[in-house]
Amino acid sequence: MGGIGKTTLARAVYDKISSQFKVSSFIANVRETSTQGGLVNLQKQLLADLFKDKSSDIKDVDRGKNKIKHGLRHRRVLLVVDDVDQTQQLEALAIERDWFGGGSVIIITTRDKHLLIERGLAEDEIYRAKELDDDEALQLFSWKAFKKDLPLEGFVELSKEIIHYTNGLPLALEVLGRFLCHPNVVFWESALRSLRQDPMKEIVDILKISFDGLQEKQQKIFLDIACYFKGEKYVDRVKSILESCEYEPISGIDILISKSLVTISEGRLWMHDLLQEMGHKIVRHQSQGDLGRQTRLWLSNDIIRVLKNNSGTNLIEGIVLNSPPQEELNLNSSVFLEMKNLRLLKITATFSNCGRELRVYTS
Repeated sequence: MGGIGKTTLARAVYDKISSQFKVSSFIANVRETSTQGGLVNLQKQLLADLFKDKSSDIKDVDRGKNKIKHGLRHRRVLLVVDDVDQTQQLEALAIERDWFGGGSVIIITTRDKHLLIERGLAEDEIYRAKELDDDEALQLFSWKAFKKDLPLEGFVELSKEIIHYTNGLPLALEVLGRFLCHPNVVFWESALRSLRQDPMKEIVDILKISFDGLQEKQQKIFLDIACYFKGEKYVDRVKSILESCEYEPISGIDILISKSLVTISEGRLWMHDLLQEMGHKIVRHQSQGDLGRQTRLWLSNDIIRVLKNNSGTNLIEGIVLNSPPQEELNLNSSVFLEMKNLRLLKITATFSNCGRELRVYTS
């Protein structure tokens, strides 16, 4: 999961123990660097850091790998490879256990646990960064917002609301702390109302990196969970629904878990509140504000508006109305006619078929 503090932890460890090694390197932003400049640039940085070889003329990835491999042999090194998202990146940097000298320390940060397992790491060698507890979160937020370890008088309850909203995510605490650094109660209250409607782009952009790396069916599973299935029983309910949609949930859910996008606790599916909000925002953005073209509908008012106006299109894939409408709705029987790709429909209400009319009553 992005923003959980993996890079910060790795940097702290590196700074603390690097003096114990004659040779050390911190390769930051591997995902971004390899996308922009290619794997050869990563190899050149590693050679420059470890062997002071700034003039190395690497023609291709294989030659760079061989040069690194021979240089690393029998050397005791400290190496941090940060934000890896593809196994080719580790291969290019010659990350193999038997290529390093005794006592070497290699730290890899990634959003994808499967990459580490592919490299032969055991479960007890993998550390999953955790959200901050309330006390830690309040302290971090206070340092960013107030430059001290506790909120100012008059801002304690508002700060606690921020802590609840961020659910311990360090990135969100830092971003919001900087944003709310001017102690103005009216501004804070307004900002909180706005955040509940629309999360800050800086936070969403970081979280969305993991989503963008998913395959299409995995993205659909994630969005279904965000819109419909958070807190639902996986085996008894959600698994069979996703299987009926031909989404391969066994492998799909496993990948989402490995990327820390969802968890299963006591048999139920969960995700961080900000990840759920990100999912909602993605769905809304795809439709550009047109409810009739929104792939998933989950809010009562939105669903009722689409049904009353008969504005549904073939882009709608799912409608879940968990609470019955407060008013009687007289719907034409053709209300679902244009929703040719509708695969999931759940409406908690009583239906009465009256001739050519469909009536929805409070149950």
